[in-house]
Amino acid sequence: MFEKKAALFLYAVSPVHMGAGTATGLIDNPIQRERHTNHPSFAGSGIKGAVRHSFESLGGDRALIERLFGPESGSNHLHAGAVSFGDAQLVAFPVRSLKGGYVYATSPQALARARRLLQLTGTACDWQVPDVEDGFCRLSNDKLLSKDNRLHLEAFEYEASIDDGIAGIGSALAELAISEGEQYAFFRNKLASDLVVLSDTDFGYFVENATLVEPHVRINEETGTADSGGLFYTENLPPESLLIAPLMASQTRSGKEDLSADDAMLKLKNVLDNRLLQIGGDATTGRGLVMARVQGGI
Repeated sequence: MFEKKAALFLYAVSPVHMGAGTATGLIDNPIQRERHTNHPSFAGSGIKGAVRHSFESLGGDRALIERLFGPESGSNHLHAGAVSFGDAQLVAFPVRSLKGGYVYATSPQALARARRLLQLTGTACDWQVPDVEDGFCRLSNDKLLSKDNRLHLEAFEYEASIDDGIAGIGSALAELAISEGEQYAFFRNKLASDLVVLSDTDFGYFVENATLVEPHVRINEETGTADSGGLFYTENLPPESLLIAPLMASQTRSGKEDLSADDAMLKLKNVLDNRLLQIGGDATTGRGLVMARVQGGI
């Protein structure tokens, strides 16, 4: 039974490739997606593995790894770990805009799911989820609009409604999810001002079709040139994407200087909060850098 609950925000600083393992379409190496929404997601097992792998380098005590995450497979002393990471759900997705470079797009469904998780973990969250029809959007920054008061995203245009409540949601997300460091000030301010709420249908289109897809070639070791038939495509979640995942803790079960659920959560939060983490594949090409924020749980 997990006694402590927190919300873990993951903000993509670089492209992130959390591979699905199976290609079902034109992309050879697709990213993980939820079955029912088709939104990009991070499997909780992948997040937990990445945190375990980086725990010591992030400043954690090596002696705590097995107590918090469980022993390695094949150990003679098996016991459950004290911490659990749930799957990360998409909250906001960067979409190219005619004005302002890009916006942080979200939807009623994404906001409602984030609010539910925050409230379940005891984090104050009282924003009202707006209703948005297909072809329309709600935002607070009128500087993003063209002269005809429309919002242009990629090749599409949307009827826009100015809603001051969206600024409140953006400000709340910026405070909860973006690091307090000065180097992130621009992105905190942009999320607060340039959050755009699309309909669930329109948001679903962008998160399915506006990810970062990169071509790769396999190099022949003998010739040093591209190998015939070696072209493949890899999908990445773009930088500036924001996801949220549940983080839970119980007392440790190792039988050696066991920690309470409060202490286990505190140890993990001290290591993770406001820290840069590498998750997913292609680490040697700079992929998978995310900034973590932990809210609640203490």
